[in-house]
Amino acid sequence: MANNQSVRRHLDAFTRGRIIRKLEEGRSVTSVAAEFGIAHSIVSRLWRQFQTTGTAIRGFSSGRPRGTTPADNRYIVLQARRNRWQTAGEIARHTTQATGRPISRFTVARRLHGGGLFARRPVRCVPLTPAHRRRRSLWCREHRNWRDNEWGRVLFTDESRFSLSSDSHRILIWRERGSLNHPSNIIERDRYGGRGVLLSGGIMLGSRTDLHIFDAGSVNGTRYCNEILLPYVRLFRGAMGLQFLFMDDNAPCHRTVAAEQLLEKGY
Repeated sequence: MANNQSVRRHLDAFTRGRIIRKLEEGRSVTSVAAEFGIAHSIVSRLWRQFQTTGTAIRGFSSGRPRGTTPADNRYIVLQARRNRWQTAGEIARHTTQATGRPISRFTVARRLHGGGLFARRPVRCVPLTPAHRRRRSLWCREHRNWRDNEWGRVLFTDESRFSLSSDSHRILIWRERGSLNHPSNIIERDRYGGRGVLLSGGIMLGSRTDLHIFDAGSVNGTRYCNEILLPYVRLFRGAMGLQFLFMDDNAPCHRTVAAEQLLEKGY
């Protein structure tokens, strides 16, 4: 194979013309390759070049030769797809070990861009267990036929914590354009580092509660009753009457004995 490649590199324009003429006469690629003593693949590529560009003249480039082969490029893209959290430097080290040739992280980044993969921030979401998904699906099926008058008596409340510390979002993944919410591009995260502020609010059809800010300290059942149920939820229940429905989640502070007793008493 090394000899054939050497012949291909030094194949002059006259010989190329002779090969193309014989192929145009109807000769097979195999017979022409045997006549000139070169590999079948060389004649085949030369014939494809002539059919595509209309010329058999070999183009010369004075630029730096590519440091990776097509097989290397496929390997680089495959590594990124298998583990999207790898950095370009890590993929470069793995590829260097596999090929035995030094490959830089800049080369890896260019090859990944050529394969449609770009460094982007992953989508963050709250992790859901299979049980969570089943219960949510069941709840949706049970309420899919509800009308506006039924939804109008439901109050939804929830809390969200916002971090006050700096988040550089330097964790990146390799993903394709248009695949933002694909499961492989999502990082499940429900922990907040550093200082933060906890906000609570409620919504219902056509109305909402004021936004409540919890002061420093953790939220227990007593604080939940005194700061959410009594000042906010009770007002909506008084306006809606006995048909009022209250929806919260299964956070520990929502399921304390004090909270359950307050809900059962109807405030």
